[in-house]
Amino acid sequence: MSDYLFSGVLIASSFVIGWLLSFLVGFLIKRRDTLPLKWRKVNLELLKKPLRFLIPVLCVSVVIPFLRLPEKVGGFIRQLLHILFIALLGWVIVKIVCIIRDALLNRYDINTRDNVHARSMHTQIRLIANIIGVVLVLLTVSFVLMSFAEVRQIGVSLLASAGIMGIVIGFAAQKTLGNFIAGIQIAIAQPIRLDDVVIIENEWGWIEEITFTFVVVRIWDLRRLVVPISYFLEKPFQNWTRTSADILGSVFIYTDYTIPVKEVRAELTRILTNSQYWDKKVNVLQVTDAKEQVIELRALMSAADSPAAWNLRCEVREKLLEFLQNKFTECLPRVRIEMNKGESTYKRRGKT
Repeated sequence: MSDYLFSGVLIASSFVIGWLLSFLVGFLIKRRDTLPLKWRKVNLELLKKPLRFLIPVLCVSVVIPFLRLPEKVGGFIRQLLHILFIALLGWVIVKIVCIIRDALLNRYDINTRDNVHARSMHTQIRLIANIIGVVLVLLTVSFVLMSFAEVRQIGVSLLASAGIMGIVIGFAAQKTLGNFIAGIQIAIAQPIRLDDVVIIENEWGWIEEITFTFVVVRIWDLRRLVVPISYFLEKPFQNWTRTSADILGSVFIYTDYTIPVKEVRAELTRILTNSQYWDKKVNVLQVTDAKEQVIELRALMSAADSPAAWNLRCEVREKLLEFLQNKFTECLPRVRIEMNKGESTYKRRGKT
């Protein structure tokens, strides 16, 4: 058997063995339901694809010393396998980071009513995982480039002009680096978190996604507002769920001066007591203004979160208006005109 044929058979057989081993590993991952309960929740499926390529590459690398090939051909194969190994290993490590991220996220449920701490942890874990992922990709690319002798020599020659190149790159990537640093600051300080309710650019919505370069805000009417992540460190915005999800809502009603405020206050209490959106914390009705023709009644109420507060305000406004229409129609806003007939006639006669 010739050297090339022997080497080809050896490489092919080792690759096939590695391919079969990768399928065996994939089968074992699928059968993880036999593991303890805490390990069943770990999403090991993410490792199947990178291992499907990494295991055959490792098997082929084992037989490289036994190949009967010229030094130039053998060196090329070793270089190729070295590059593939670095790239695939980086892929596996990135997937492991994703598995750890998902395992940590599963410990914090953001669908509960009081989810401030859970949203805080989700924001930190996701941003930290993204940072680690970016660093791993950069390291993988760096190790791949360093495997070429030509690149190493070019890198050594560029060290003399590193200062100038650093300044040029700094100016070129100023905004990118600024957004990257802003992402780290948001992960630590957390002025915003996932699912926070914010008012930004006169739009009301929820923080839906936080990346290194931008933040996606889901507007109440299902539009998406995309803003740079540095916006939340440079400009003011409203965060309605910064410390807790509960919020106060207000409803303004304008009535005539003859309205019995105590009865309206009692009706507000009845409405809130029967409402599913009220959290039973705040229930206030006050006369907040007195204008020329009407008085202003402000109903103040609390709810567990902003969607519940919106529904509660609409419900209270509707039922208070219905109450006034049915029981105190005469107390709705009106315009009064008073005329003294005798005085008016006298004035008209005086003019004539």
